[in-house]
Amino acid sequence: MAAASWYHRDISRVVAEELLAKAGRDGCFLVRDSESVSGAYALCLLFQRHVHTYRILPDDEGLLSVQTIQGIQAKCFRTLPDLIGAYQQPNNGLVTPLLYPVHRARQAADEDSGCWRRWGGHGHPSLAMLAPWREIFPKMLTRLCSPASDFMGFMAEYLNHHLQLDLEALRHGHPQLRHLSTALVTACRALHSEIDFTLAGLETLARVFDPPASPRSPAREQVSPLRAAAAPSCPQGLLTSDPDLELLLNKISTVNHLLSSLEKKVLKSLQETVSRHNLALPSVVAVPPPAAKPLAVQSFEVKMGKSQRAALTVDVESGTVAITKAGSGSPEETIPQDKILQLIKYQSVQSKVRLVYDREPQRSLSRDFVFLSARKREAFCQLLQLMKIQHSNLDEPDLISVYVGTWNMGSTPPPRSLASWLTSRGLGRTQDETTACIPHDIYVIGTQENSLGDREWVEFLRASLKTLMTIDYRVVALQCLWSIKIVVLVKPEHERRISHVHTSSVKTGIANTLGNKGAVGVSFLFNGTSFGFVNCHLASGSEKTHRRNQNYSDILRSLVLGDKRLSAFDLTLRFTHLFWFGDLNYRLDMDVQDILAHITKKEFEALLAVDQLNLEREKNKVFLRFSEGDISFPPTYRYERGSRDSYMWQKFKPTGMRINVPSWCDRILWKSHPETHVVCNSYGCTDDIVTSDHSPVFATFEVGVTSQFVPKKAPGSGPEPLACIEWESIEVIVKTASRSKCYIEFHSYCLEEAQRSGENTSQSCDIPGFLKLGWSAKHLPVLNPILPDLEYLGDQHLLLSIKGVESCESYGECCIAMRSMIGSMAQQFETFLFHRGEETGSMRGWMKVRVPKDRHSTRERLYEWISFEEEDAEPAADAPACPKPPVQRLRSRPRSLPESAAGYTNPAYFIFEGVPNAWAPAPSAGEAHNKQAESLAEGQRRRSPLRARVPSPSEEERWGGRPRCVPGAPSRGHPLSPPGVGQQKRPKSAVLVRDAPGLGDCSLTALHMATCLSQLDRASPERRGDSQKTLLHQTHGALEPPPRPCREVPRCMPDARQHGRPGEWPCDRGERSRSVGGCLGHLGLQQDVEGLQERGWDHLEIFRYTQALELGKGGTVRASSCGPGVPGRAPCPEGEER
Repeated sequence: MAAASWYHRDISRVVAEELLAKAGRDGCFLVRDSESVSGAYALCLLFQRHVHTYRILPDDEGLLSVQTIQGIQAKCFRTLPDLIGAYQQPNNGLVTPLLYPVHRARQAADEDSGCWRRWGGHGHPSLAMLAPWREIFPKMLTRLCSPASDFMGFMAEYLNHHLQLDLEALRHGHPQLRHLSTALVTACRALHSEIDFTLAGLETLARVFDPPASPRSPAREQVSPLRAAAAPSCPQGLLTSDPDLELLLNKISTVNHLLSSLEKKVLKSLQETVSRHNLALPSVVAVPPPAAKPLAVQSFEVKMGKSQRAALTVDVESGTVAITKAGSGSPEETIPQDKILQLIKYQSVQSKVRLVYDREPQRSLSRDFVFLSARKREAFCQLLQLMKIQHSNLDEPDLISVYVGTWNMGSTPPPRSLASWLTSRGLGRTQDETTACIPHDIYVIGTQENSLGDREWVEFLRASLKTLMTIDYRVVALQCLWSIKIVVLVKPEHERRISHVHTSSVKTGIANTLGNKGAVGVSFLFNGTSFGFVNCHLASGSEKTHRRNQNYSDILRSLVLGDKRLSAFDLTLRFTHLFWFGDLNYRLDMDVQDILAHITKKEFEALLAVDQLNLEREKNKVFLRFSEGDISFPPTYRYERGSRDSYMWQKFKPTGMRINVPSWCDRILWKSHPETHVVCNSYGCTDDIVTSDHSPVFATFEVGVTSQFVPKKAPGSGPEPLACIEWESIEVIVKTASRSKCYIEFHSYCLEEAQRSGENTSQSCDIPGFLKLGWSAKHLPVLNPILPDLEYLGDQHLLLSIKGVESCESYGECCIAMRSMIGSMAQQFETFLFHRGEETGSMRGWMKVRVPKDRHSTRERLYEWISFEEEDAEPAADAPACPKPPVQRLRSRPRSLPESAAGYTNPAYFIFEGVPNAWAPAPSAGEAHNKQAESLAEGQRRRSPLRARVPSPSEEERWGGRPRCVPGAPSRGHPLSPPGVGQQKRPKSAVLVRDAPGLGDCSLTALHMATCLSQLDRASPERRGDSQKTLLHQTHGALEPPPRPCREVPRCMPDARQHGRPGEWPCDRGERSRSVGGCLGHLGLQQDVEGLQERGWDHLEIFRYTQALELGKGGTVRASSCGPGVPGRAPCPEGEER
């Protein structure tokens, strides 16, 4: 079965469908492993542009049978090839016979696997006899060799050039395997000197404790322990005829003997010394661990008002903040920590903060302070946060600090001190000196190419932290894969809060059997919050981007972490917080001299634009919806060892010189559930640890956690009121060629057990490659959480999985936060669907979480007293003037609030429902200014459920479809999010509003989406973030929310838009404009419709720059989106901006 080319092992359903779509013939088929049943298979068959999936299940006796349509007798087969052969005949219950097998693609090999690729060929006639060894040799290699590259090189040389010679000799009756013996002697030559050095030390130490020779005893011949050990005859094996190997075996035997006997010898000698001199051993007194160092009082220079200078003094131990004006010897005011009500950070001025506190009963006062730098402000805020935590009366913490570090040690021992790494000092966004030595609650250290022993490394880390923090950290977990290690340490007081610890590892080296590349992971619960940590070492080489992407997918699929009940969900959805870090090995796609020039000028933005990891993330190939801190430090690889002044970008290998361009290989990313609190406080690298060609990288996080909830209201004798989760409708679009009926599975820690819906009530597969499903309220279950309290439910999340009825395999999973859904009115939600690290679709709908009235009590979390406020920047000169909205001071809710969205996340999904009707041409600037106030007042009256801007028909006519500034509408960024949050790269998922005169009903087409997205790509580095946020904000304001069920009126009238709820879709589909495919046809771009349907938004590069002639045929007046670089397209007119 392993040789069958149609068996694709454990590829995903999405990949299988893509392979069948490329084949494109009815009767094409392949077999893959089942995702839902272990040991089962899935038969995927293409017929009439749809993929039909059949499960192949084994019975108790191991016989295989296909689940087919009812009425067809299931046949049993002993092997999979027998089964496939039988179903190549007609009338076996399949939609069509199995006609054309889709062959398994040959995998691209890693840079270390060139020797295995050459060995696997049939260049020599004798190698044809070795075919059975190709499958099992990687497994043998895992047991027989170390990850040392020299040893691997000698073995590769033997396999490539000398194995066939030994084989020929064996065929002629010579069993000595002379070439293997020579290869082993050569490979182990370096071991002689190592053993000699170790052996000499052990012999010297052994002689120290030898009993003194009696003067009356005859002189003894001094016999070397080596010779003594060599006296016993060695077992005669196949290869011990070689004298060098015999000597090596003798040395190893001697080392073994000395190591096993040395402890007994030393113990005996000490005991004899004590008894001979009548010494009494002192009693061992337990030394109490050193107390944690109290935090010193810290002072910050600030400016109050316009010019008044002052000092803010923070005393964490006493819990006070003192304000002292310049020139004054005593504090003007001292504020106790319990009087501080709120801390407001300004986003427009990164060094500014507002302190709100109680001054008199029922009267609060606020003061603004401007610090010397943003880093000083962050240090002040961290100290106040720590002060609040220390003086709170909570039994369990709401907030913890997490340190994550990654370092490729280069197979060399570490320096004596790791202080700069463990205290986040160096380059980039680093900790201020006032907070650098504040101990974190959790330390997670990931290393690659770590040559130290496991226990030695852990004790070294603990000793380093004890020296720096005077805290004896406890080991939560240690997981190793060859030289890849991850260590998790926690404060002693948190040890009892850690539970459900799991560890796992995945090999992604040669043939996924060697552990020189791969990942190690740890997961656990901290009270009620789940954490996952993954440390990986991916394939190296600038040209191995695809291989690294595949490594990521393999790790994501194979790493076994977290709750077993969630094993069917994507790994990135199983944890409240998942941190992924390591030597990811993604490089910079730029000439090395240009890279060095940019580094010298500290022009990191230009380098980040060609960073392979960023490019792959933008393509949605890896790390979907992950976040990463801003990189403001130089590339961490490849330095000259012993210095950080220059990069050693030339690497000399036996095959020639290899260029390793300086790159940010070492990265730290994270992904958290929506509406949770996580803030990255630092992200940088050290500049004084020079033992490796990589610099250590660190990041620190402030993470909100939940505890085991205890209801404040004691249960009574009567029936308890129940909270309930109700659904009005759910609509899903998945990227699949299947037509299977589906159901939804609901998982959550707040539910006693998983629940499932009925089959979908509506289904559309008119567009090839996409399946649209719908569920009404009747077919969706009402979920009852185990506890009805608002405080408890606000921290919970729901995990949903879309599964096929026949295959029970997942088409995508998602996570929904319940916090925003609590209330008596249904709220709209919209989210991505993921499966095996890929975006497979989108889900939207309406739901509500009803909480009993007597369970509405809640409390403010410790991290919620810090909020963020954004002062509006000055409007651009060419931008229309908008009234400045009143400043909203909003309490901080969890940081990762979802962006308000009113449509599907992938623009390719709009091929199902078309785009909104055309809007009139935009008015002149004068008309817009005169009608602005009226529009704003109208806008305030009409709001969508998610507070997204939804223009009314009258507004559309006045403004020509351009969104306008609205007081109270979400501004750029999110007022509740810190800088950087909300700037996560969304997939190219928004239809951007642009005017296109002459297009009639085609005002929103894929062409305009592509044009606007190209503007994002061409935005200057310093303004790219603002442009992206602005365009995306305009996008969400322009789109309308999904349809809500029409209950009162069975059939909506044509004027339902005017009389319905704000933001409702009309039920009459006739009012909609044509679909994207129709619009492309209208533009004369029929050849691009199929590409968009097959490849989604990745196909935009084909028609981003469109020939003016083609657009002219479609009636387009302005055709200025042409550009070079696309086959078959006309070049840009001279002088036009690209």
